[in-house]
Amino acid sequence: MLVERLTDGPSLSPSFADRAQGLRGWFSSSMANEEDDPVVQEIDVYLAKSLAEKLYLFQYPVRPASMTYDDIPHLSAKIKPKQQKVELEMAIDTLNPNYCRSKGEQIALNVDGACADETSTYSSKLMDKQTFCSSQTTSNTSRYAAALYRQGELHLTPLHGILQLRPSFSYLDKADAKHREREAANEAGDSSQDEAEDDVKQITVRFSRPESEQARQRRVQSYEFLQKKHAEEPWVHLHYYGLRDSRSEHERQYLLCPGSSGVENTELVKSPSEYLMMLMPPSQEEEKDKPVAPSNVLSMAQLRTLPLADQIKILMKNVKVMPFANLMSLLGPSIDSVAVLRGIQKVAMLVQGNWVVKSDILYPKDSSSPHSGVPADVLCRGRDFVMWKFTQSRWVVRKEVATVTKLCAEDVKDFLEHMAVVRINKGWEFILPYDGEFIKKHPDVVQRQHMLWTGIQAKLEKVYNLVKETMPKKPDAQSGPAGLVSGDQRIQVAKTKAQQNHALLERELQRRKEQLRAPAVPPGVRIKEEPVSEEGEEDDEQEAEEEEPMDTSPSGLHSKLANGLPPGRAAGTDSFNGHPPPGCASTPVARELRAFVEATFQRQFVLTLSELKRLFNLHLASLPPGHTLFSGISDRMLQDTVLAAGCKQILVPFPPQTAASPDEQKVFALWESGDMSDQHRQVLLEIFSKNYRVRRNMIQSRLTQECGEDLSKQEVDKVLKDCCVSYGGMWYLKGTVQS
Repeated sequence: MLVERLTDGPSLSPSFADRAQGLRGWFSSSMANEEDDPVVQEIDVYLAKSLAEKLYLFQYPVRPASMTYDDIPHLSAKIKPKQQKVELEMAIDTLNPNYCRSKGEQIALNVDGACADETSTYSSKLMDKQTFCSSQTTSNTSRYAAALYRQGELHLTPLHGILQLRPSFSYLDKADAKHREREAANEAGDSSQDEAEDDVKQITVRFSRPESEQARQRRVQSYEFLQKKHAEEPWVHLHYYGLRDSRSEHERQYLLCPGSSGVENTELVKSPSEYLMMLMPPSQEEEKDKPVAPSNVLSMAQLRTLPLADQIKILMKNVKVMPFANLMSLLGPSIDSVAVLRGIQKVAMLVQGNWVVKSDILYPKDSSSPHSGVPADVLCRGRDFVMWKFTQSRWVVRKEVATVTKLCAEDVKDFLEHMAVVRINKGWEFILPYDGEFIKKHPDVVQRQHMLWTGIQAKLEKVYNLVKETMPKKPDAQSGPAGLVSGDQRIQVAKTKAQQNHALLERELQRRKEQLRAPAVPPGVRIKEEPVSEEGEEDDEQEAEEEEPMDTSPSGLHSKLANGLPPGRAAGTDSFNGHPPPGCASTPVARELRAFVEATFQRQFVLTLSELKRLFNLHLASLPPGHTLFSGISDRMLQDTVLAAGCKQILVPFPPQTAASPDEQKVFALWESGDMSDQHRQVLLEIFSKNYRVRRNMIQSRLTQECGEDLSKQEVDKVLKDCCVSYGGMWYLKGTVQS
């Protein structure tokens, strides 16, 4: 029910109590003593509730109060009660001399088009009405009421809503839509004359991932979702009654409190303090305006109000890895450590003396992976495997985990980020140091956790078909931390193995020396056997090797040799181990070295000195003991051989802030290989002698300019593939891209 008469009346706030100071029964006793402020009149106040849930106050902010809409015909009215949204349609006086008829006809034509039907906005082909749309001025109307003073009594009715109505221009949107439809129809008509049949278009089918809880909350709070929810509420159509209509007079009677002369209206018979509390209730807006913390954030004050088990669970679920001492400091000094030990074992597992939250706490039963949609039980098994690997060693390789668990890279990365940090060229290291103090202080807990891990290991062996012979040997509890080898122990083991290998190599070389009279490998040279790799790609998460790789640079720490030669002898002219100086081109060493260089650059046209030395080390590892190349190759001799083999050094202008080593900044390229692409490669190399990185279009235009012909895409691709790599839309010479 809409009572239009209230639109012109003033809104009433709690300040009306200041003006009605003579309210009977409340303030008369306190004000009787004040002779300078006598009571002028006493007014009875009544609370009418008949229209309490239906009374709205309409305001028209774009129209002065002297120009009311009382006498203007109201064509229709509708409301959305939940949103308190109202729309009114009012007629426009088209006979008024201020009305422009041509503009009204033009607007109607733009909105409805030439043909009028039932869906037309303006059926008379003239803009003869306008729509008013409401907006809420405040969501809290508990302090506002409409008052009616009659016969010495003040009757108050609470307002259900305060709305401001402004003209709506939605008809302009409809006109724009009509215009776009006409343009689309014209374009479709023109194209249909030219095309005999519809084109077949390729479509891509995509399967959406399961929606996570965070994504669902973002979607629910989005503007688009809220607009959709608002549009779903249906309109309730109303019948409008004018100001002087008999039905309006009847409805206005509901603004009076029924039975005001009786004694049953005791709603306002309150004590002064209660009445003031009703007039000025405690503000709820302040509580609503307080910033709401995220769902995963809990203050320490709130946390300590929870039971101890819930405190431990929440802390471990958020931190994921924590030493026992840190957990006790967070829980407070008054908490019993024995109770904490009982609680922590229910939600976490012991890894290297630290507590790691259990997998089923992070992945509940009915959840799934946000990356791949894998169910929770599969994720728990994969994460348990990662935790178990960390009980055996401080290092874990991500590729090994992905191979065993068959999970996607994103899921495996999530597991590792919970409890480890990545180290370049080594893998993932456990995030916390080994807590030996806890191990010594609580041997019973350690033993119990060891039994649990034994059971988990048996399950993992069964699920993942792990071969027991390849499983890491369980460490002795007396010898050190469970599943942990210290850095000193690793160095000692590596030294012992190196000494054993060195002794074996010496004996083997002595035997071959006696049989073949071939030169022996100098003392101090160790050869690490590993498969030959032409690609030379290294994984950032490769497990740390226990033996140092062979280094051809003179800065090796474990060997006092430069590429196998003693310092000061590498560039000398003396023979070494019976060999003539290696600089002579006719020597077997020079011939073998040149053959290696030529074969390498025929496969890879561009190499840095660092990459060439790495490939040379791999080549040495594949040779039998006593080979002539073991006589020692210096960096200088290697570079001279590269230049003598028809290669040239490309002086790439590295950026000033580059992290490339000196060997990585020395770039060599095969200048002539004897094929048809030599000229193209030479132009490309000249470009990179002046630019560190280049775009493809610049390379193609320069090739076209220098070669005098338009090169095909295949030819350009071949040259780029031989010499360059692409990263971030730019092309670099091989080996010059810095990670």
